[in-house]
Amino acid sequence: MGLLEDLLLAPRVDGGGGGDGEAMAAPDYAIPPLSPTAASVVHRCARIAGVEVEQLLRRFEPEKGDQPLAYARSVVEYCSYIALRVETKRHDYLSDSEFHSLTYDMMIAWEAPDDETDAALQKMSFSFVDGKDDDDCGSMFCLSPTQMAIQVDGRRTVSPEAFAKIIPACPAMAHAITVRNLFDALTNSTGGRLHFLIYHKYLKCLDKVLRFAKRISGGHKAPALQLSDGEVILDIYGAATTKPILQHIGTSTWPGRLTLTTHALYFEPVSVDFSYNEAVVYDLSRDLKQSIKRESTGPWGAQLFDKAVMYKSSSTREPVFFEFPQFKGHTRRDYWFAIIKEVLHAHKFIRKYRMINLHKAEALSVATLGILRYRTVKEGFHILPAHFKTTLAFNLAEKLPKGDKILEALYGQMKDYSSRFRVDEDSVQSSSDDLTLADPFPLSAYTLVNMGLLTLKEEDNPEEWDLTVRDVQTGGTSSVQMALERSVGYSGRVEAARATLDQVKVEDIDTNVAVLKELLFPLIEIGKRLLFLAEWEDPLKSYVFLFCFVFIVYRGWIWYIFPVFLLGSTIFMLWQRHTGNGQMIGAFEVTTPPRRRTVEQLLALQQAISQLEAQVQAGNIFLLKLRSLLLAAFPQHEQSSSYNARGICDIRVPALEKHTCTDCAGSIHEAYAGEEEEQREVGEETERVVAANPSCSCTALEASGYQEMEIEVEIEMTHIGNVGTLHMYYMYL
Repeated sequence: MGLLEDLLLAPRVDGGGGGDGEAMAAPDYAIPPLSPTAASVVHRCARIAGVEVEQLLRRFEPEKGDQPLAYARSVVEYCSYIALRVETKRHDYLSDSEFHSLTYDMMIAWEAPDDETDAALQKMSFSFVDGKDDDDCGSMFCLSPTQMAIQVDGRRTVSPEAFAKIIPACPAMAHAITVRNLFDALTNSTGGRLHFLIYHKYLKCLDKVLRFAKRISGGHKAPALQLSDGEVILDIYGAATTKPILQHIGTSTWPGRLTLTTHALYFEPVSVDFSYNEAVVYDLSRDLKQSIKRESTGPWGAQLFDKAVMYKSSSTREPVFFEFPQFKGHTRRDYWFAIIKEVLHAHKFIRKYRMINLHKAEALSVATLGILRYRTVKEGFHILPAHFKTTLAFNLAEKLPKGDKILEALYGQMKDYSSRFRVDEDSVQSSSDDLTLADPFPLSAYTLVNMGLLTLKEEDNPEEWDLTVRDVQTGGTSSVQMALERSVGYSGRVEAARATLDQVKVEDIDTNVAVLKELLFPLIEIGKRLLFLAEWEDPLKSYVFLFCFVFIVYRGWIWYIFPVFLLGSTIFMLWQRHTGNGQMIGAFEVTTPPRRRTVEQLLALQQAISQLEAQVQAGNIFLLKLRSLLLAAFPQHEQSSSYNARGICDIRVPALEKHTCTDCAGSIHEAYAGEEEEQREVGEETERVVAANPSCSCTALEASGYQEMEIEVEIEMTHIGNVGTLHMYYMYL
């Protein structure tokens, strides 16, 4: 029966989105400038809050300068939040069909709050229905039960904006970070518009999952685990006889039951009599450098089945593998991998901002409700959102670019006590007009306490707080939503880049090699030309190349080659940008080789391995030869190698020699000039002495001659010393 039963038995209240305009347009329900649907919702909200409509509207303070449409939507938001604040205090509101219709009508009223918008949306919905071609599906018998029930249902559909604005006011139903992804998962097969039957089914499945979570937390199905205060069981999988979990440590394998809580992972091994032994605890709350990965596993450590999750931390000696047996696919493994990562990321968020008490309980409650919603989508709609479409808040923040800004905004919202809506129980019961503004805290923790899944300390009990209407903001956008919108904008670019990369990936090793050769064609051609010159097939070209290379080295230009290459590349890119005019690059065409049979591929693989082995052997021989030369194992070869090294050094040093010789020549020239000047002065002094004393003996002249010779000898020795020092420096290089 399923959806058809929901269609026949679902209640139809006034304004139920079906367009009962006559009933809603009665004078008693008219609230200008609201549409009949919005006016009906406002009256129902006032009745739930226990106040008069005029009193409820009088307490609403619109922002200055609001347009009629913005004002009408703000009124619908305000009244809806007041009513939801009261409705969510009940324990069974998720199973109440009246609550389902109320929240659905709130979304429709928000989307069409005035008459003009309401008429436009009704016309659009009718044109959408009339425009469907029966030939698209062939026959109604080809439709799924969901699509058939949707076509029979006469209610209007809901947009993602309305869903994202109203539903996060109930933390059990959606969270502000993942509400858009949740909407995409629910409308996966309905063209991006939410139908009431899909919404009704989601809430029923969510209520079922929450009830099951309550049973395993404190009922007769609860495992015998020693849980700490505030620890909530999230999921259990594994039966002793039918569907056990297989734990692999090294080459050993053991069946058992796996339990995930908000603090740890528990594995209970199965004993011989099919009872459970004491649980092994893998802590997720402390910083133990935990690592979670998808892995393949099998008997005796063989990687045969891609159905396992690997857990590793500093407290475990070796990785632990949890295998989730499944006949087809690995969705069960992917589900457990996602929820374990969500708990790890939640505790990482708690440690980063050093949360305690209520802040810590709120963060873990956000993760808990997210995991329960994730399980609801998996079981109710057979969808497992992943990557940027996941419905797990902390996993999404870790994956999105700029996700740290989302978590920062979430933390700021948790500790923010600015004013928002507040509805006291006394005001509701006494029908007074004490409807003031306040900020809600905590939200998700209050929901879990109200549902009996969480127990807090007496001083931290949120029931003692004067709570308000959840993570919402009337007539505006919260900081979390703004950070999320910016991050989603970046994620669109990342997805486009990833899609581009996926398009250019090709299969088959021969095709990839052909693409690689085509991309490296310029470098391959340059390598061929250098090899042609090195083999001296054309001596003239080889001599010219060698002469140019030696000249470049001699002139010291070799150090400018890389900067010139970078500069040329930059100029080329700027030129292409200037002449391209933003046009798309032409397709890169590659001639794919013919596909080879399996036997041919195996033979080619064997040949490639043989060639690789030969290259490795040649490399080992070269390294052994080099080692023997360095250790002087063969003196005759050592001498020739030293001469070769000296020759290479003489080739590489000419530029340095040139500069050094120039410096030394300048020094020698200065020394010669100084000594010649001194010698000339001594000669002039001797002539003056001889002219003044004609009878002077030759002793003085001889002494002067000896002094001149001594000066010449000193100059010559200085020159020889400089040249010898320069030659020794060259030899050292």
